[in-house]
Amino acid sequence: MKHTKDISKTAAAGSAAHIMSANDRAAAGKALRDKLPRERHGIWKEFKSRPDPIGLLHKSDAGRMKNLVPIRYGRMLQSPFAFYRGSAAIMASDLSRTPNTGLKVQACGDCHLMNFGGFATPERNIIFDINDFDETSPAPWEWDVKRLVASFVLAARSNGLSDRNGRDCAETAARSYREHMREFSRMDPLRVWYSTIDAEDIMGLLPKAYRKQVSKRIEKASAGSGSELDFPKLAGTVGGQTRITDQPPLIFHPEETNAPEARATIEKLLRDYRETMPEDRRMLFDRYRFVDIAIKVVGVGSVGRNCWIVLMMSEENSPLFLQVKEAVRSVLEPYAGNSAYSHHGQRVVLGQRLMQPASDIFLGWLTGIGGRHLYVRQLRDAKIKPLVETFNAEALNFYAVMCGWVLARAHSKVSEISATISGYLGSSNDEFDEAMGKFALAYADQAEHDYAALKAAVRKGKVTVYQEP
Repeated sequence: MKHTKDISKTAAAGSAAHIMSANDRAAAGKALRDKLPRERHGIWKEFKSRPDPIGLLHKSDAGRMKNLVPIRYGRMLQSPFAFYRGSAAIMASDLSRTPNTGLKVQACGDCHLMNFGGFATPERNIIFDINDFDETSPAPWEWDVKRLVASFVLAARSNGLSDRNGRDCAETAARSYREHMREFSRMDPLRVWYSTIDAEDIMGLLPKAYRKQVSKRIEKASAGSGSELDFPKLAGTVGGQTRITDQPPLIFHPEETNAPEARATIEKLLRDYRETMPEDRRMLFDRYRFVDIAIKVVGVGSVGRNCWIVLMMSEENSPLFLQVKEAVRSVLEPYAGNSAYSHHGQRVVLGQRLMQPASDIFLGWLTGIGGRHLYVRQLRDAKIKPLVETFNAEALNFYAVMCGWVLARAHSKVSEISATISGYLGSSNDEFDEAMGKFALAYADQAEHDYAALKAAVRKGKVTVYQEP
């Protein structure tokens, strides 16, 4: 059942959108305020027919590797913020009951603050952007913004900061989104397409206390490829052969990878993946040979999904680690409509290319054993994970500016309705920002209530948990 409350099907979102001027689209957005006042976005209240959150989590366990599911719940139990990271399906259901303007973008789908970070472009420049697209699909722009702002309140609470700090950060993220959306809506499409937030932008805005630390991390990430940095941690020599090192239960070789026919099957799947890349990338890929493959448990929400790391080596024995990750239906699709792509690996890859200013050169997809949809990327390519757990109020607020900026760029990259969204949000009024602060606090309370429900389910034996050492 579709619950989305579409407020408008204006010409700005229809087939005539391409013949409207930016000013016309902005005016159409401004007119939407009469139908949906911006302050209404601040309302969140648990509704009577709300699905059981633990039931939704159990439903999302379908198709996961059963022996890994307890790890998923163990990670979610670490804190309400960790729970939030693993419960995108719950929030998608909740967001479908909230009002929206009816304006859709290519949405991230799991837009919490830990899904942003630094990584290297093909030109080897470090940029800051969204870096997780497992749930990407067209959906209302408000859903990404609301998931983002609520994550700031939960992160603030996790760091021992006050709700006032958390609300300020949520409002900052919303304000940054609103102000940058206005800037992007006035740009030539090519300028938006090429726009990036690079290391220079970050260092210029970063609080002084963090500049030295961040500068060192950027230098380290830029010093070599992610695979070169990962190799000593993930691989070694066994019986004279290079192998991925087992570190159970988080990295291990399933029995089927040792079967005599396994290598031929894997190499055939890699050839299928190769065909989804541009021809120049295929030629680069051909310079590497397959060496080994193993399961690697990653993230929170992804735990239990098939996720493999593949070790490739060049003629000179330079390593390349690829991540082959299962892609299933986006949590957004039951409420926002099906993706245009029936293959969910393709959905993830093309959604990532649409939202990012530059994407991994090894992005591609394939259909695995048993018809599983998979996508491929480098395991890590000079990635810089934000150390959010160390942030004080000033650093978290700075990070909110960056995340709102990135999200506005991602929503604007291929959509002419950015001017409509900007017209709706306005240029000088904090009404929407304040509504997002109010929503963030209310939904953070909801996430904590759901977290408590998970803890109760564990105590009653309804959910099995594995606590990592």
